[in-house]
Amino acid sequence: MDCIANKENTGWGITIFYNMVEHLATRVIIFLSYVALTFGNRESTDQDAFRTILTKDGDRYKCISINQQPSLRHPLLTNHKIQMKPSSYPIELYNRSLSAVNNSLAELPTISCPTGTIPILQDIKGGSTNIFFHTKNADERAEVAGAKINDDVYGTSVSINVYEPTVKEKTKDISTSFAVLLNAQNKSHLEAIGAGSIVWPSFRGDTFARFHISWMDRTHSGRVQCYDHECPGFVQVGNIGLGGRILPVSIYNGPQYQINVLLFKDPKSKDWWLATGNTLIGYWPSQLFTILKDKAVSAFWGGQVAGPTVQENFPEMGSGHPASEGYGKAAFMGDIKIVDRNNKYAKPDFHKSFAATSKKKCYSVDSFGQDERGLHVYYGGAGGCKR
Repeated sequence: MDCIANKENTGWGITIFYNMVEHLATRVIIFLSYVALTFGNRESTDQDAFRTILTKDGDRYKCISINQQPSLRHPLLTNHKIQMKPSSYPIELYNRSLSAVNNSLAELPTISCPTGTIPILQDIKGGSTNIFFHTKNADERAEVAGAKINDDVYGTSVSINVYEPTVKEKTKDISTSFAVLLNAQNKSHLEAIGAGSIVWPSFRGDTFARFHISWMDRTHSGRVQCYDHECPGFVQVGNIGLGGRILPVSIYNGPQYQINVLLFKDPKSKDWWLATGNTLIGYWPSQLFTILKDKAVSAFWGGQVAGPTVQENFPEMGSGHPASEGYGKAAFMGDIKIVDRNNKYAKPDFHKSFAATSKKKCYSVDSFGQDERGLHVYYGGAGGCKR
């Protein structure tokens, strides 16, 4: 069944969009939509599959022809011609491998699909879980902690420290570590793209950190968020398995691992590309967007907890420890840079950037600053606090 997300039947997303948070006399706007829990089945037929691959973690991927992937079912992508690479790369972003900056890189799941095919994860537990939060209902909220910039942004790169925070099982709750680019015309029209790590027990019935993408496009005025291939829209060109396990992960007071997430706009086609290091994963075609088509006006790097029982039982965020504990104990976002209007890799304007948390009793931020590699911030907490 083709899926075009709507309020009744939507692809789950990770809503890092914003309620009012005060920080140094600056308010962070976090737009939160409604809770809607629905399920769907995005499996491809055996006739579509060139090969089925079972990973050591028990994930089953079908290798589907790149020209038959779910993204092409989107009504805005009729007759879309798949682009295998961007027309150009942000200066320095392509020539400099971020893996050279830090040797402790976790691996994203790479699926050995034949040439001309891409991997699609199968057997998702319960299909998609749409967690949208209504801004007027305090019982249905998300909480965030991290860094944000309000400025024209044409891309970003970030090293995301990956942990596996504890999230209550048998719930629809999640804990994420994500990078997001956003443009909001008003509270009812948001367009955004994002990628990062999520611990989401109801997704596959486990508590592993998994790699996910998420977006909100112009369909239904940007009020609905989708993830991975649950809704059509994201055009995949590489063999990274969306929804797959990230390994290894960081250990408290032990080895630290991170993933490098790169989001950038092709200045010619205006498509938004996703890569890790120098490996292209895919892109969101420009046809999906209106206000995000030209640029983002803000970016967020940090953690989020969300779900129907979050307010009763706040899950861990980041490492599960407060940001003040620092390196090796608290989760961080590091080496944060943006892409400017000239398609150049640049440090964010520190005067337009800030760190904040929406729930100080549960989650904290610390050591927000900037060096030659860009912005950095520690964030997270144990949760379990009272409202």
